[in-house]
Amino acid sequence: MPRLLENHRGGYLISTDPVRLDIDLIAEMLGRAYWATNRKRENLERALQNSLVFGLYDETHQIGLARVVTDFGVVAYLCDVFIHEDYRSLGLGRWLLEVVQAHPDLQNLTRWLLVTRDAHGLYKQFGWSPLSHPERWMERFNG
Repeated sequence: MPRLLENHRGGYLISTDPVRLDIDLIAEMLGRAYWATNRKRENLERALQNSLVFGLYDETHQIGLARVVTDFGVVAYLCDVFIHEDYRSLGLGRWLLEVVQAHPDLQNLTRWLLVTRDAHGLYKQFGWSPLSHPERWMERFNG
């Protein structure tokens, strides 16, 4: 079980406490995201239960999320990252990525992965790069 983490900045909070998650808001936000528009609610709930989830909150209401699928020893997959439209351009996405990557249970992993269509510039600032050997990677996509 990963350690619970809370990080405060101004009136904002990032927490890995699953009790705080607003599943309705998450479903609504991901329903508008290009990568999750057809995701079933039951699959979303199962994914949240089996991942390390970082919720971003303004006081008590959720405004963002980052989900990490990991074995805590070798690999982590960062996904479902979003900031509510009303809170973008405030540096909260950068802060969220800093907190995710600094989580004590995610240190010394061999590999982090993510898939993005349009946020390469943001992730590059945090040390992310294209696959070094994409010819070695395969996928089985059922989406």
